Parts: sequence; structure tokens; C-alpha cells
Amino acid sequence: MSARSAARLTRTARPVATTSSAAAAAAVRYSSTSLAPGTSARDVPGPGAAPRTTHFGFQTVPETDKETLVGHVFSSVASKYDVMNDSMSLGVHRLWKDSFVSSMLPRLPPSVHGAAAPGPAFSCLDVAGGTGDIALRLLDRAREKFGSRDVRVEVVDLNEEMLDEGRKRVAKTMYYNTPQITFTHGNAQSLPAHVADNSIDLYTIAFGIRNCTSLPAVLSEAYRVLKPGGRIGVLEFGKVSNPLLRELYKQYSFQVIPVLGQVIAGDHASYQYLVESIERFPTQAEFAQLVREAGFQTGQMREGKGGAWTDFTFGVATMWTGVKA
Repeated sequence: MSARSAARLTRTARPVATTSSAAAAAAVRYSSTSLAPGTSARDVPGPGAAPRTTHFGFQTVPETDKETLVGHVFSSVASKYDVMNDSMSLGVHRLWKDSFVSSMLPRLPPSVHGAAAPGPAFSCLDVAGGTGDIALRLLDRAREKFGSRDVRVEVVDLNEEMLDEGRKRVAKTMYYNTPQITFTHGNAQSLPAHVADNSIDLYTIAFGIRNCTSLPAVLSEAYRVLKPGGRIGVLEFGKVSNPLLRELYKQYSFQVIPVLGQVIAGDHASYQYLVESIERFPTQAEFAQLVREAGFQTGQMREGKGGAWTDFTFGVATMWTGVKA
């Protein structure tokens, strides 16, 4: 396999929490007794008890610290996020996202201008989607493929800088200052209060869930807000099954991506965390089981048509889907 072919196995991840200087400073500033969104007092160990921990790449950190560390890291990379995605994946991430959106939005009724009684808007919630990449793809597909403008997408993200990048992007589109897209600061594990139970038709989260402290909490929230019959779509890094390709991809990830991060974004550590977080994420089957345990109906426990997940580029990226009964 050529070096170029091996490079195509990589991809765009949300470079998240890391050991960068911003993250290290955040760890010092952040009190370990603070409650992270999505937690309650009962989640905090009592006096004398060891603090609950989680992984942060290859590190082990207190659960209460992770979200703040993630936030500071994303603040440092937000302005270069899209450029890095293209550089790391040689643009292949765009194909993954296009396929993901096409699968999640297979059909919609067309809009009728001046209709006396227009139907209710199709409601989408795009979580950890700060830059608006998936949200704009959803709106474009609805408009271009189905002639539908009765679609509303709310983007929820924990990082204000990422949301600002999304707002800037939308300002350059036809959706600027329309009700079709909104941006909200919020947490995937405890969604904003205005997102009601059984209110969402489609829930998407792309390259963001592996950065959350509790995967079950995120999936539980998704199940809560979706309508019966509503769909969840998760796009995230998977595991490459072919041993040779897996080793090539691993070498590229650990040896090249952090260097690209330093050169393009001035942040080696954030992208070192990126590849570490990919290594720590569950396998395709393990994550599919978590989706089922959250209550969703999925395909069979295998890859491909009729299965619970679909691999892209030999499993470098994977799409999991489910339906709320």
C-alpha cells in the first residue's frame, strides 16, 4: 500500500480534551468538587472516598475535570478545526459526512409555498456539532434533494468558540437569520431544559460522543428527547479490522497527526489526545450494544446492510443507527 493510500485511512475527529498547556492550566484552575453538567450530588464521592475517574486519552483524570479540560482544548483549536480536518483526512471526512447525512435523511415531503396549513417542521438536534458542518448538510439535503424547507436544526455544543465558528459559517449561507438553524450552548449528557421529552425527529452526533464523560448518559438523553419512531445517528471513529491496514493507520495517527496539529494549529498535544481518544473508544460491537441498552432498536449485531453499524474506509469511521420504539 502506498503512503498516500495509508494517509487516506485517517480522518477528521473532533480534537478534544488533551494534555495541552490550555488543558493543563484548566486542570489547575478547576475545582475537583465542582459538579459537571449531567452529574448530581450523589455522583460525588463522600469525604475520604477516592474520586471517580475517567479516561482522558491515555490518562486517568477525575470525572469532574474532564468536561472543563475538553472545553479549554476546543477553545484552542476552534479556528483551525476545519482546516485540520481536511489536512488529516485528505478531505475524506467530507465523504463520510455526506454518506452519514444521506442515510439519516432518506426522505422528506416537499414544502408547498403559501400552503394554508403547512405541516409541522421536521425537528433535528445535532449535538457536539458546533461548527455547523452536519447541520448545514442536513438543511442542504432537505432543500436540494426533497424541496423541503420545513426543517429545523438546533446545534448543541459545550464549547462557545466552536459555536461561534458555526455562526460565522451560517452567516455566509441562505440560512442566515432564518429559523431553520439555531445554536445553543449545552451538554450532551444533560440537554438544555427547552429540549422536551419526545420532541425531536432526528438526533445526530458526529465525532463528538467519544469526548463525553459518560456514553450511556448521552444515549439516554438522546432516547428521552426523540419522538417514538425518531432516529439516532452516531458518526465516530471505529476500529480497522484488517491487521495490516490497522497497523498502517495506527502509525499514521500517532506519528503524523500530532505533527500536523503543531504545524497547522500550533497545538501538538490536542491532536495527540485525538489519536489517544480514538484508541480508547469502544469497538463497533461494544458501542452498538450500548445503543441497544439505551432502549433503541437497531439492526443485527454486525456491519453492513441490516446491521447495527456501517463502516467507512475499512472501519476508520463508523456510523451507528437506532430507532426509538
